[in-house]
Amino acid sequence: MKNNVMLRGAALLAITACFVVGGQLAVAGEDPAPRILVTGAGSVDIAPDMAVLHLSVMREALTAREALTANSAAMTKVLAAMTTLGIAKRDLQTSSFNIQPRYTSPPRQSSGAAEAPKLVGYTVRNALTVRVRDISRVGEVLDTSVTLGVNDGGGIQFANDDPSAAITQARTEAMQEALSKAETLAKAAGVRIGKVLEISEQQYNSRPMPMARMAMDYKAESVPIAAGENSYKVTVNVTLAIKQQ
Repeated sequence: MKNNVMLRGAALLAITACFVVGGQLAVAGEDPAPRILVTGAGSVDIAPDMAVLHLSVMREALTAREALTANSAAMTKVLAAMTTLGIAKRDLQTSSFNIQPRYTSPPRQSSGAAEAPKLVGYTVRNALTVRVRDISRVGEVLDTSVTLGVNDGGGIQFANDDPSAAITQARTEAMQEALSKAETLAKAAGVRIGKVLEISEQQYNSRPMPMARMAMDYKAESVPIAAGENSYKVTVNVTLAIKQQ
């Protein structure tokens, strides 16, 4: 019995004398395995092949029913126009819809008493997200939408239907830069880089561009649009082992 207790104690001491460093078993008291940490970045710019529009119809009336009727009539015309312009149904999606009461606050009386806010009407907003897969028609779509009833602020984003090739190229460039940095640092330190121990990445894509608030009396022959390019950026963090010369 006494021998079994001694054996268990020895095994426990052997286990607690070891720990894991960088996924490898190391003995307590030893220095951590030498390593080098570097960061690389890659960026690829490509022309967009589609645009995502956020169009909103806003109508006000004394009653919610009247505001809803007016809003629905305008949005129905907008949706019909989208079909006429060649926008597929799968590229049309209602993004938000809300009905809100409108109140006004009467001026404070000379006695200092304040009257309760007074209901003066209702506002109905219906927002539509439209994917335009022919960049050349974005201006036409915007002009037609405003003419038929879109009168609230919106947004526009130029995107790529499949940016995977650009992201792969950016990822490759980021990794090459990271390894080049590691080689330079290792040479300057008089050591050699070993195997890659860990890799992580972050992606940064182009953000939506805000579109100015549109007025109901908007008039234009054609809305000028500049699509530019989308930037797809990848950053990688790489950890490599270090070998002594």
